[in-house]
Amino acid sequence: MLRDFSLDIGDREFVTLLGPSGCGKTTTLRIIGGFTRPDSGDVFFKGRKITNLPPHKREVNTIFQKYALFPHLNVYDNVAFGMRVHGKSEREIKSKVSEMLSMVNLQGFEHRGVNQLSGGQQQRVAIARALANGPKVLLLDEPLGALDMKLRKDMQNELKKIQKQTGITFLFVTHDQEEALSMSDEVVVMDKGAIQQIGTPLDIYNEPKNAFVADFIGESNILDGRMREDYLVEFSGRKFRCEDKGFRTDEPVDVVIRPEDICIIPPDENHLSGTVQNVTFKGVFYEIIVDVHGFKWMIQTINRATSGTEIGFDIQPDGIHVMHKSEYSGTFGDYSSFSDEMDESVTGTGLEAEGSVT
Repeated sequence: MLRDFSLDIGDREFVTLLGPSGCGKTTTLRIIGGFTRPDSGDVFFKGRKITNLPPHKREVNTIFQKYALFPHLNVYDNVAFGMRVHGKSEREIKSKVSEMLSMVNLQGFEHRGVNQLSGGQQQRVAIARALANGPKVLLLDEPLGALDMKLRKDMQNELKKIQKQTGITFLFVTHDQEEALSMSDEVVVMDKGAIQQIGTPLDIYNEPKNAFVADFIGESNILDGRMREDYLVEFSGRKFRCEDKGFRTDEPVDVVIRPEDICIIPPDENHLSGTVQNVTFKGVFYEIIVDVHGFKWMIQTINRATSGTEIGFDIQPDGIHVMHKSEYSGTFGDYSSFSDEMDESVTGTGLEAEGSVT
């Protein structure tokens, strides 16, 4: 169920609805596509109310996760299907099918049965079929969910290229944060049927509006703090310079610090310090859980540390993000449960990194 929902989508944009299962992403898509009628409110397309317009009369096409290809038709006829329904001539259809298959790199597959295709090829056919009728908006409901990781990455790049090439507005649904950040012009973060934040991928990541957004988009250390004055926030028993302003004096706030924005240093009296609980090698960085006065921090760094040792860490003003308190405050941010899981995985697999802090 959607609540207090209002969304404007610009022409030629790649917009992603991002959020956990059940947050209202697919419901939003179905309302825009005409498959679900809202209990209240209206849908407008270029200033024209289309709330009561049936799906086939909207300038919108939809690609579902299961693609919904016709198994008894070959690739050519699947792509041509919509154009035939709309009474296009066979000459026009032939030209458009050829153009669409070239766009999705399936030239020469015209007479192939769709059941003979790989998952990625089937998805390309679904894209070609959806684009063949020249929709103004393309709705994509987790279309990459059934693909393996490598193919999914390839198709992310392919979809972005196709969107730029055609100039069609894409409205994409996913629960994958990395997918949303890498593909979108604008990201709409949703939870419990409501929009939590709208912005560019950079804005969403660097300036989350509340603890839910901060936690859902990547990893975050989220702490209780107080805004002592403009550009000065206190948390973990210390005061830190930051780049935030406009809060009330001594206002309780949530403080977000991304794991990659923390630099490990030798412990001293002038910096936060804590005891290393766990270290996991992630390939290009180490993921370190540190206990600071009972709060478990996550740090991501190229420097190594050893479990049981004490380290200090330095946080620059631009690495500190201050947010107003919200209904999500106190729900996210501490890695205690993550640390418990790590006790088994790290100790049992020998992944703990040895060495000293540098």
